Amino acid sequence: MPTEKKSSFRSPFVSAILGGALVAAFGWIAIAAGWIQSDGGTTTLTSPTATPVSVSSGDGDANLVNQIYKADGEGVAFIEADVAAQESQSFSPFGEPESQGGGTATGSGFVIDTEGHVITNYHVVENATQVRVKLGDSDTAHSAEVVGTDPGTDVAVLEVDAPADQLHPLSLGHSSEAEVGDPVVAIGNPFGLDRTVTSGIVSALQRQIQSPSGYSISNVIQTDAAINPGNSGGPLINADGEVIGINSQIQTGGSGNGNVGIGFAVPIDTVRDEIDQLINEGEVEHAYIGIKGGSLTEQMAKALNLDVTEGVLVQEVEPDGPADQAGLQAGSTPATVEGAEVSLGGDVIIEIDGETIAGMDDLIEAVNEAEPGDRLELTVVRDGNRKKLTVTLGERPNSTEQQSE
Repeated sequence: MPTEKKSSFRSPFVSAILGGALVAAFGWIAIAAGWIQSDGGTTTLTSPTATPVSVSSGDGDANLVNQIYKADGEGVAFIEADVAAQESQSFSPFGEPESQGGGTATGSGFVIDTEGHVITNYHVVENATQVRVKLGDSDTAHSAEVVGTDPGTDVAVLEVDAPADQLHPLSLGHSSEAEVGDPVVAIGNPFGLDRTVTSGIVSALQRQIQSPSGYSISNVIQTDAAINPGNSGGPLINADGEVIGINSQIQTGGSGNGNVGIGFAVPIDTVRDEIDQLINEGEVEHAYIGIKGGSLTEQMAKALNLDVTEGVLVQEVEPDGPADQAGLQAGSTPATVEGAEVSLGGDVIIEIDGETIAGMDDLIEAVNEAEPGDRLELTVVRDGNRKKLTVTLGERPNSTEQQSE
């Protein structure tokens, strides 16, 4: 993932990150897909992750990591998942095709209650036929059931068959309260090295990463705490020992797959809203608008003779989708503008519910924060005139590949 997450019309128009492999996207960012731009390097899903619990800083920052490790270490899970052979390639954590012959995936997780529920990444247990969990520093492997998954946010909930005295729930914090520069700690199982602790800071906020289903995950936390393959699913912990994120992906340099100080954690506030649904219903519903488009830049606006310099230039509208039913119009005239392939003549979305948007990131975030059935009032520029359209959001398909099916 690049340092800047702004989606723009470039040449190539945009690149999508899929399982760590850089995939050229034809000419737009899909709001449904949430594809994101890459300026080099590789984004990968890390297979185990890290985690801690609640403490006070007591003797100062020098001992903070040790305190968190002691307090939260017992609530960290080492996860092994037997994966059946698949006919199609799954979402690879390491940017290369995964074996089609099955095998054992490993990852991290953390206990959230005394009933044995454990949070991890979806990609850790994807297609699993059997799951085993070790808790804390114990070598005892407990059987676990996958009770709920959400590929759209890369989250899964397991239920572990373990004695109550071995369950040490971690405290959940509020990722919305995190600030750049805050100290953080990760505990997990990188490369199978169980209960490894690393520390760092919150490097950036409000990043976007791509989920296994192809949709964007918003408000992601970026950290320089060392996260490597095997850390996926473990928590990112703040100075109070509270989980504020689930370590899920890393960006690497060149062809390497190791840590270079850029890791991404799914925000715990997103997961908090899903936990009950995952436990009780096994899945989560997400809102869907049904367009493809790209962020408008000042240079693009000038070339197209537009009187606005920010917004989303609509490129495609899913037939009979929410945006189509609301009357949103896509471009129909192919053109190359500043090296980018675009379709001219489409609506430019400049406001959502009266609030100005800068580009695709803002639109993706607004849809991700909504629920199916919610209404968004869009202000669009069409043929030089401003027009308001009300979109009733639908329920998005399970993956971006199903959008047109």
